[in-house]
Amino acid sequence: MANTESALKDVMSSIDGAIGVALVDYNSGMALGTLGGSAELDLNVAAAGNTDVVRAKVRAIELLNLKEAIEDILISLNTQYHLIRPLTGRSGKGLFLYLALDRSRANLAMARHQLKRIEADLEV
Repeated sequence: MANTESALKDVMSSIDGAIGVALVDYNSGMALGTLGGSAELDLNVAAAGNTDVVRAKVRAIELLNLKEAIEDILISLNTQYHLIRPLTGRSGKGLFLYLALDRSRANLAMARHQLKRIEADLEV
């Protein structure tokens, strides 16, 4: 089991094209940990903004009476991919991993696979 700091380091070192990653509490919108980012990508602002995305999708699933859980949410930008992966473990309830990728260097399928692996090992 990995703690938050080692999981974030694992994301940045094992996923090609990673720009930044955050572990976010979607009840408060606060980042519990961040690594990477840039002048153009403030991970704390991204954490708060993507909290609204997760809340909206959870609400839509409830309104549709779907018996489904979100595996991940993908946002494709011109030069970046943004992946949001809610934690599924008991200790991760109400948390999600947010990953920003450089689209020119990232392999989206591998990034999703690696993020799933890291999420499974994360102990919060």
